[in-house]
Amino acid sequence: MLTARYKTIHLNFKFPAGTSRGVLLQKPSTFLILEKDGFTGIGECSTIPDLSIDPVDTYCNHLDALCRKLNEGGDPFTLDLQEYPSIAFGLETALLDLAAKGSKRLFPSAFTDDNTGIPINGLVWMGDKAFMQKQIKEKIEAGFHCIKLKIGANDFTTELDIISDIRKQFTSTDIEIRLDANGAFHPHEALDKLNKLSVFNIHSIEQPIRQHQWDAMADLCARSPISIVLDEELIGVKRDEKESLLEKIKPAFIILKPSLLGGFKQSEEWILLAEKHHIGWWITSALESNIGLNAIAQWTATLGSTLPQGLGTGKLYHNNIPSPLTIQKAKLYYRTDADWDISTILQ
Repeated sequence: MLTARYKTIHLNFKFPAGTSRGVLLQKPSTFLILEKDGFTGIGECSTIPDLSIDPVDTYCNHLDALCRKLNEGGDPFTLDLQEYPSIAFGLETALLDLAAKGSKRLFPSAFTDDNTGIPINGLVWMGDKAFMQKQIKEKIEAGFHCIKLKIGANDFTTELDIISDIRKQFTSTDIEIRLDANGAFHPHEALDKLNKLSVFNIHSIEQPIRQHQWDAMADLCARSPISIVLDEELIGVKRDEKESLLEKIKPAFIILKPSLLGGFKQSEEWILLAEKHHIGWWITSALESNIGLNAIAQWTATLGSTLPQGLGTGKLYHNNIPSPLTIQKAKLYYRTDADWDISTILQ
């Protein structure tokens, strides 16, 4: 007989994680724990304040209803989880882990079995100029050839100076620069800022303006000298609106974050539509612990993308879940000689 319960852990950042939406010091993650026949499957329900669409006031009620359904032997997929994408992702991955007898090998591949790494970008968080430059130096010294900078909170001139300093030392062949504005630019100023940024041979910029402005974003995509990537724009979009959004906005790329989109099946729908419309894509974790990151990385490894992925978030927390995941020379690896320690989740 299957039993279900959940536990919430507050993950503590090693440094103030700054974006244009604010600074994060701590982030809650809830772990769905399924037990059957002596095996334990764990899935992570990870939300980000002010970004996830999951309703906060009814979140625990929905988790309670899900566990009740499972404990009574009912079909959990009869519950409507459309407004709770993080719970849908947690359920999907917990069931996969249980099917894998709690091994955390959800999608066996060369990544899990043969020490084959996934290329990733080096993420540079927002902060003052010195803090950002320090991160950039560390990422380049660690072997990253693709750097992603969070921008939009600092003075724009300062951000231009930071990017200019990179280009004075490295060409676009040496270092690929991705930017993430998290919707920081006003629609009326966005094109001017993109023109100023374009002189530095920027690969792409995520979400230059806030989501739900389809006309403005479509105009920006048509006129921008930098390839535009949709990120937050995809969150909460209903199934029958997905293709309309891509046809209307025509972005160069989209980013898939399974925790925020409702799991792998929902993300795969986006990929199929993107490829149909000749739109590029890559996968990014969304501040999950190593439980969620592991599931996303293993799934990503099966997709065959050669682009650097956004999966370098495993070292963000003081109290992350010890795992076989490790980063070496700008790649994420799953060490077959290392073990999981899920004791803090099961306590």
